[in-house]
Amino acid sequence: MNVILLEKVGKIGDVGDKVEVKAGYARNFLFPFAKAVPATRENVAEYEARKEELLKAAQEKMKAAKARAEKLNGISVTIEANAGEEGKLFGSIGTRDIADALTAAGQEVEKSEVQLPEGAIRHTGDFEISLSLGSEVTAEINLKIVGTDAPQETVVAMEELEAMEAAADIEEKAEEAVEEAADDAGEESAEKDS
Repeated sequence: MNVILLEKVGKIGDVGDKVEVKAGYARNFLFPFAKAVPATRENVAEYEARKEELLKAAQEKMKAAKARAEKLNGISVTIEANAGEEGKLFGSIGTRDIADALTAAGQEVEKSEVQLPEGAIRHTGDFEISLSLGSEVTAEINLKIVGTDAPQETVVAMEELEAMEAAADIEEKAEEAVEEAADDAGEESAEKDS
């Protein structure tokens, strides 16, 4: 599906680029978040009329993201969590926990901006966390996870909870794989029908 980007989108393209993307990506992400419009004659003409306005808005957004990055770079945050003797957490520290800790420290951060490429953190220690504040703007913060001793009942309950979370993660990944396969199959059959 051909679309016109209304703002810079990751590795897809820049403002005003006419790009081809999968239909599901366009319908489920680009269109609902007003990041793109279908590349019809009317939309191309409308984009040309609004080009300067869209470029100026993109520059303002980039400037605001860079200002936020300057404020956030180098901030240190400490999170306390129940942990065993070896530093293994009962549960995990995820993007929401980190965003909440930063917000409590006075810096408003959304969980979608926190980048954990290796998944949730499951042990104590010091970590460098990247925040994606815009298409090309990132900030680095220092995160320290400190373990606290937990009563024995909590230890058992947390181990059970951790096992249930792991099972839910596996189930969620399986559902995503099935949905992606179904989307791909639907797009292929639509292309064959054309």
